[in-house]
Amino acid sequence: MFSADEKMGDAEFDIRPFLPNGTITTRILPSSSNCLSEESFIFWKDDNLMQDMCLGLRNIESGQVKLQLRWIDIPGYEDL
Repeated sequence: MFSADEKMGDAEFDIRPFLPNGTITTRILPSSSNCLSEESFIFWKDDNLMQDMCLGLRNIESGQVKLQLRWIDIPGYEDL
């Protein structure tokens, strides 16, 4: 048992070995608050978080654009 003022310590681990390529971490559904024309996935690939999305274009008769984003670390923005 520990008392309330005893330090318990901490631990650190690398998440990469636990996420095989193709692991989907998040699914985002199209809604009125985004321009997604189909479900979007955030997934783990080659040690990076990636996101595939298909966006319906606004202010034009019709059109879509498909994107694949790679999430990166930005110096000074560790909380992102």
